Amino acid sequence: MKYAVIGTGKTGSAVLELAGPESAGFNSSKVPDREKLVPFDCVVVFVPTDAAHGIAELLADLDKPVIWGTTGYKWPKDILQRIDRAGSTWIIGSNFSLGMNLVRKTLNVLGSGTAVLQKPKLSIREVHHVHKKDKPSGTALSWCEWLGRDVQIESERKGDVKGIHELAINTNYETIFLRHQSHDRKLFAEGALWAAKNLLENPNFGPGWFKFETFFDYMNDKISSP
Repeated sequence: MKYAVIGTGKTGSAVLELAGPESAGFNSSKVPDREKLVPFDCVVVFVPTDAAHGIAELLADLDKPVIWGTTGYKWPKDILQRIDRAGSTWIIGSNFSLGMNLVRKTLNVLGSGTAVLQKPKLSIREVHHVHKKDKPSGTALSWCEWLGRDVQIESERKGDVKGIHELAINTNYETIFLRHQSHDRKLFAEGALWAAKNLLENPNFGPGWFKFETFFDYMNDKISSP
């Protein structure tokens, strides 16, 4: 399969490394356009947030599947409508770690289960490398969504940390911790390519735009079914 990888920063470069020689990268020096994207089976996007709108504008009317990994972008309604009209399928994720989706299911349980605790105090801490501009991280915001409640988020930027997310649930007599730590950006590259490959192999999924967790659950149910 041939992938067009738009954005060749740290995560995009990891995608290219795993994608194989038939794939190609695009960036501000090698600018993508509709004609250049024609030969590819799928487009994978990991651009900085400030470049996201221009890429979304380029791809919205393209009849080609897209895996979108850029975080911090506020989706305009007209872009989403154009994606729907184009008949393509987009998978949009704040974190393409497959393991993170197991964390998601745990957070769903914790979010409802804390109702029995006496005045629990929940907090989320996220740490990323100094080049990550959006605060809080898209994943931390997703954790709040998966918990089903607003939770105070502490953000820290230091060194080359790939990603740490930690939930603390405090009561008078105990503390519960849930922690996910990424060790290599290939984790996200691997998950994005997993989504791309399975999306191409399951053309009946879609069209339209979907969160990565929706597609993960679809594939998990399909794989788990006897």
